Amino acid sequence: MRTGLSPGAQHQQRYLWTDAFAVCNFLELFQRTGDQQYLLCAEALIDQVHSVLGRYRKDDARHGWISGLDEESGRHHPTAGGLRIGKPLKERDVDEPVDERLEWDRDGQYFHYITKWMHALCQAVFFVRDAPRWAAELGGVALERFARRAGSGEVVGVYWKMSTDLSRPLIPASGRHDALDGFITLREVLHAGAKSLDNAVATDLNEAIESLSVICQPRDWTTDDTLGLGGLLFDACRLCQFFGEQRSGDARLLQDILDACGRGLMSLLASRQLTRPLSHRLAFRELGLAIGLRALPVIAETITTSRIGSGPGLQRAVELLLPYESLSEEIIRIWLPYVQHQNENWRAHQDINDVMLATALIPNRFLSVVKAVSHDCFGE
Repeated sequence: MRTGLSPGAQHQQRYLWTDAFAVCNFLELFQRTGDQQYLLCAEALIDQVHSVLGRYRKDDARHGWISGLDEESGRHHPTAGGLRIGKPLKERDVDEPVDERLEWDRDGQYFHYITKWMHALCQAVFFVRDAPRWAAELGGVALERFARRAGSGEVVGVYWKMSTDLSRPLIPASGRHDALDGFITLREVLHAGAKSLDNAVATDLNEAIESLSVICQPRDWTTDDTLGLGGLLFDACRLCQFFGEQRSGDARLLQDILDACGRGLMSLLASRQLTRPLSHRLAFRELGLAIGLRALPVIAETITTSRIGSGPGLQRAVELLLPYESLSEEIIRIWLPYVQHQNENWRAHQDINDVMLATALIPNRFLSVVKAVSHDCFGE
């Protein structure tokens, strides 16, 4: 592979967002085919992400695990200090002024990338014994360091981007959906831990979940950004799958999310963004929407069969969105030819474009919340 995963290469090009989707895709392919090679790729990718992005960059004056743990402890707790993004440039120095253009290419830690990796680890609890613990340790340190607190100590937001060692915010603004994403992902980590062989996770995440819950309700999540819309639908899909684990505000939160998706989708279509020349569009962002739209049948079925809520408002929100599921196929149809006949626009973001397209084509594992674990998965 061109990123240095298989066969293993000296230069390993790891990028946390892309790799999180790739883990889910490998597991999906293993589930569909039974080919052990896909499972081995998922396991190798998890190990390599931790080994590369859990440590400081080679061009950083600091060395070793970001957590500050010694080599042996770091291998057992690779996520205890968070995980780097994997951007091409190192983070800016403390006394260096912000350059908005360069900042997109600078390293550090993103909260919304960390939540995607936690989700990937939750999917791997079937096969990697330490996955739920790694996910819990990552979630614990992420909220502790990314949290924006009032003078009283109350969590009032989540920083969008932190330094590699999580000592200072690089971008003090909050991501629009980061608190929601964190709230649902931390609950997924607890859910996955309960389904794992250990039946528990070492880190208590309940206080963090409660803090994020306060931020999330009530709130308007509306966006007409394609990737943001896809992320909202992904969050809604996971939220409605917590069978028997509902909180009192879940039905209301789910309806708020779906109502926001409806408004955002109408705004997106009215703006005609999806009819602009492809040279002015980004494939991975639109494919993120396609992935989210593929979740609509799952959301509709789960709401019908579960106890999360059957109020007319929730049902109506789903019914308004369901006809737009076919838009996912249209987005895939537009971008699929570029896998073989790549232009400059596709090649500029090839890795993330390829993996997001793969997820849009086979989204089941990515859109799922782990239900059970086999005692035979881990071997002797």
